[in-house]
Amino acid sequence: MKVASALYRLLGDEARLRLLRLLARERLNVTELTGILGLAQSGVSRHLGLLKEAGLVVEDKDAGFSYYRIAPDIREGRDGAAPLWPVLQAQFEDESSDGVVRADQARLQEVLRLRKENFETHGSPDSRDARQLVPGRSWAAWSRALGLLLPAIQVADLGCGEGYLTVEAARWASRVIAVDRSEVVLRRARGLARRRRMTNVIWKRGELDKLPIRDASVDVALLSQALHHARHPAKAVDEAARITVPGGRVLVLDLRAHQEEWVRDKLGDRALGFADDDLKKMLLGAGLRDVRVGVGARRTGDPFTVLVASGVKPTTATTTAAPAAMPARKRDSA
Repeated sequence: MKVASALYRLLGDEARLRLLRLLARERLNVTELTGILGLAQSGVSRHLGLLKEAGLVVEDKDAGFSYYRIAPDIREGRDGAAPLWPVLQAQFEDESSDGVVRADQARLQEVLRLRKENFETHGSPDSRDARQLVPGRSWAAWSRALGLLLPAIQVADLGCGEGYLTVEAARWASRVIAVDRSEVVLRRARGLARRRRMTNVIWKRGELDKLPIRDASVDVALLSQALHHARHPAKAVDEAARITVPGGRVLVLDLRAHQEEWVRDKLGDRALGFADDDLKKMLLGAGLRDVRVGVGARRTGDPFTVLVASGVKPTTATTTAAPAAMPARKRDSA
């Protein structure tokens, strides 16, 4: 009875049940679990220690990482707690009405997507896809390499957040103007740029629908996962087009329309993504030409699909296309 009582008390904690639900689906490490659950790493480690001590989860070492999964004895009925597993499994499979569970599941899919793209840090010698072990295979490295092929253009990162994309763009751009509405977020972004020794970034506080940047100031205006936070998305696209030089491009990465209402409270999203046609209409409505909208990233089971959209600001001579390579321009400060 004491063992059963201790077990029931252990499972009476919501965080531990969320952990077990995730580990019933996928083997995960502490860093991944921390990102999914939104809890402190120390708390996640403590909960995992208790679950491991109770024999509910086991720890595996793989490629320098510690991964956790449901103990096989529980799943296969060889443990004293095994009779509980069918009850827990039935509960874990019912995720239709719980916003917290849906959020955990969506973030789990994002972790799995990142694993797939980060080949050099995941996988094992006996994995089904041995290519995951190729040293140095990295989408981040590829993106930086491709950036070196671009001319030294001027870029605006609109809704820059904590500056990760800003810093990547600054590696190849002659100058980046980074805009965000939050001074707190901008402070963290500036710190990141200092640590990476990026000196070609201008930081500005402002709203997407009223940018603190003068007309025709940049060659490329980026809106990466920012448009669904805008108060007026169409106006934000108009502003992006306004600050772009003739022949320059507006590039949008955002979510396709979805039904995940929990993102409003958890992530502060104003719009639940955008239909492909609506995104295209916004770019055309801003006076852009050669507008393209397509899928940038999608994973089976993930409720979120990333759309990539682009458009060219017409030149005075033509309204059909931009030059193949945009030369760098010297301008006054924005």
